[in-house]
Amino acid sequence: MAARAQRGGVVAAFFAGALLALGRPPLALGQATAAEGSAAALPHRRFEYKYSFKGPHLVQADGTVPFWVHTGNAIPSADQIRITTSLKSQRGSVWTKTKSIFEYWEVEVTFRVTGRGRIGADGLAVWFTEEQGLEGPVFGAADQWNGVGIFFDSFDNDGKKNNPGVIVVGNDGKLLYDHQNDGSTQALASCQRDFRNKPYPVRVKITYYQKTLTVLINNGFTPDKEDYEFCAKVEDMVLPSQGYFGISAATGGLADDHDVLSFLTFQLTEPGKEVPTPDAEIPQKDKEKYQEEFEHFQQELDKKKEEFQKEHPDVQGQPGRLFESFFTDDLFETVSDRELRQIFEGQNRIHLEIKQLNRQLDMILDEQRRYVSLVTDEIAKRGAGLPGQQGQVSQQEIETVVKTQEEVVRQVNEIRNSVADTLRLISGAQHPGSAAGVYETTQHFNDIKEHLHVVKRDIEHLVQRNMPSSEKSKCPELPPFPSCLSTMHFFIFVAVQTVLFISYIMYRSQQEAAAKKFF
Repeated sequence: MAARAQRGGVVAAFFAGALLALGRPPLALGQATAAEGSAAALPHRRFEYKYSFKGPHLVQADGTVPFWVHTGNAIPSADQIRITTSLKSQRGSVWTKTKSIFEYWEVEVTFRVTGRGRIGADGLAVWFTEEQGLEGPVFGAADQWNGVGIFFDSFDNDGKKNNPGVIVVGNDGKLLYDHQNDGSTQALASCQRDFRNKPYPVRVKITYYQKTLTVLINNGFTPDKEDYEFCAKVEDMVLPSQGYFGISAATGGLADDHDVLSFLTFQLTEPGKEVPTPDAEIPQKDKEKYQEEFEHFQQELDKKKEEFQKEHPDVQGQPGRLFESFFTDDLFETVSDRELRQIFEGQNRIHLEIKQLNRQLDMILDEQRRYVSLVTDEIAKRGAGLPGQQGQVSQQEIETVVKTQEEVVRQVNEIRNSVADTLRLISGAQHPGSAAGVYETTQHFNDIKEHLHVVKRDIEHLVQRNMPSSEKSKCPELPPFPSCLSTMHFFIFVAVQTVLFISYIMYRSQQEAAAKKFF
């Protein structure tokens, strides 16, 4: 079977190369397979609820899952089944109570594998076997199974750095699983995929149709449920005509949480064959049992309604008042709601004050640009027409500009004081979001300072241009700053850092080697 799967991969690769040579874009392996089978009609697909589970309300009142049995350390809950917790040496599994009665099938499994470490163990397995493998050493299930197991192995036992990976292993009931080599010597097909600690649940679609097993996987990076990519395919695979579906997991020296959110099973019927009716698959005995349970639940519900009406006679005949207590709480403001409202109001006030400050600063800068432009033009005109009065006129204009700048500084100080008072009032609410407003206000004041420096430089330039060359002031030259770090100190620092880094790498390698476990 492994040789046949390898030949199928070579044929698919040759088909893709031929398309590329003809000028057509090559299809992916899964797309090529779909293109080859497009001529044939698709099988009829029907959901089988007795071989499926999905939240919410997954478990019953007694803690069991309908139509399924769980063993070991598996813990069912309302939304998922935790096959193993993140503790060492845990094993758990979930199996259907009855065998499937259909030949071809498709299952969609949604799960999460999460752990605190960079490396996890051991992994998770999806089963279709002739008998239930409730407990055992192969990912929490029994060895020497008759059927197929799809293993999601997260620990690298053979040291080939090919984990996490997905492995398909078939068995006729006589084969012992090769733990030391991660089943690589027994794998019918495999692919390397990382399924640990993903932002979204990982989804796997396993299809067995016309003696061909196909595995598609959604890597959990997108919320799109249909974003599958090809993983593995095994042709000419013979499985038992009837069997149990199951899912198991195990941990070792390292541990992960293995959570299964849903397990959906579909029956596949070949085109042209008669699709069995749902009533034909439910025995009369089971129908009577379910009807009795329904009547019992209905009687319990009526009894609880009567007891409630006796305990609450004031709401009798007024169904709307039953939920009145759920809505009255919204009329009162809690302490956290009040603090949150104060934070939003304070942020809004800061935002309005900054916008007002920005508008005023824009007006001031426009006035300054206009004044500088007028002074420059006037000096140029009078300097050209009256050379004798050039110095006197320039001095008067400069004094006017200086007075204007003093007025600007005074107005800016008033605006700064106003904003400071506003921030002082809002800071009384002690909310973390005020830091953003203070930072934005500081940025605006820095802009004001820069614009004032520009105006100051323009004034100094005008003064120096109209002063005699002998009276022009010169700024003293600053002494050179001494170097803060010598060359010798730099090389010593680099050497120390290199030694520390190499020591850390050696320490981490020793720790990982000590943590590596074997079965």
